[in-house]
Amino acid sequence: MLGAGSFAHSTCQVLKDAGANVATYLTRNYGHYAPSLAGPTFTREQVPNPCALLKERAVDLVIPMSIDWAQAPWGEELAASGVPIFCPKGPAMRIERERDFARQLCHEFKVPFPRAYVARNRLEAERILEKHPQPFVLKNPLCSPTSPIHTILCETLEDTRSWIRHVDYAEGVFLQEYLGRREAGHIALVSGGEIYSLVTNQEYKRAFAGNMGVIAGAPLGGLVEWDPGDKYGLARELLHPLRPWLREVDYHGPIQVTAILSRDKWHVIEYNVRIGVTSGAMILRMLANPVETLVRTGRNLPLAPEFTPGRNYGCSITLAGYGYPYVQLCGPHLPVEVTSPFDCDVWWNEAGREADGRLMATGHRIADVIAFGPALEEAIEIAGANIRRIRSLGSYFRPDIGRSLWPPGTSWV
Repeated sequence: MLGAGSFAHSTCQVLKDAGANVATYLTRNYGHYAPSLAGPTFTREQVPNPCALLKERAVDLVIPMSIDWAQAPWGEELAASGVPIFCPKGPAMRIERERDFARQLCHEFKVPFPRAYVARNRLEAERILEKHPQPFVLKNPLCSPTSPIHTILCETLEDTRSWIRHVDYAEGVFLQEYLGRREAGHIALVSGGEIYSLVTNQEYKRAFAGNMGVIAGAPLGGLVEWDPGDKYGLARELLHPLRPWLREVDYHGPIQVTAILSRDKWHVIEYNVRIGVTSGAMILRMLANPVETLVRTGRNLPLAPEFTPGRNYGCSITLAGYGYPYVQLCGPHLPVEVTSPFDCDVWWNEAGREADGRLMATGHRIADVIAFGPALEEAIEIAGANIRRIRSLGSYFRPDIGRSLWPPGTSWV
């Protein structure tokens, strides 16, 4: 695993439970404690180049947390190592990395995509707005956790006009037509030239209950529905038309499409080449054969994903820590109290143990609580009951996960 925090913790532990030997190469400077609960961890200071671990540990599969591995000093060496990677490589990564490339790809294959423009600076952005006076969602042209611009969702022309005066134009700005609030997503695996639908999902991106506040750096919760038949049509309309390109670039790995329902059809908002921070842990628990499925995907072989009965729906709720989502506010390390035992998955994120054994919150996102059920309501109730068993000063969670934005195509309110 290349990653940190709850994503590495959950991925490693689920695969370990399914019989794999796991280890994590810690790619960030936080969230080191949780992955150590599942297996060995290695820091960049200990091992500057993780490729040194591939032969030493006889690695069968590398699972990156984000696309940044490809730009690391050792990225090309890893890609050329021959070790399967649960992520597309080379030109295939452009579908997430370059937002305007995704727009062009959709245009070529007649997949609906909001009108969008790239501006190099404020003057160009203002000229675009003058020519097209409407609200836009502002994004960085290149997708990365360290992008100068994180998504700014402007719902009016005046919102947009105000924000373009303040964004960081270091890499320019991508202006994407605002199409409303009826958002949903779908996650599939691509292997052997075929597309295998797994789940339809929803991410709760706003910071506070009622879908209020800013778009947070990572979602405050999520839902998934086991959906190999693509009942809402997202894969059929937005992924399947891209099959010729996927085969041309030898794409194999996960793919997630996020879309908006507008004018009675789905429009692509973006593609991601990952199973997602909120959805990944749920998908892996839903699979009865997660190790086989991921390894075969990495090897570009035909897949036969198997479903764990009774886990039709998953609900993830994040416990946010002091100051989140305004991460410039840094509080002290604060005690985390667990008032009674959990009866669902709890994946620690920015948390750790003191020398005396006390569990402490060490950052802005403390944990992800995840539950499943044959019905959505059951998954929501279990997750809600368990997150209330965690207490830390200044922490909070969204109690409305699953109460809006679902089923897919439903508005925020």
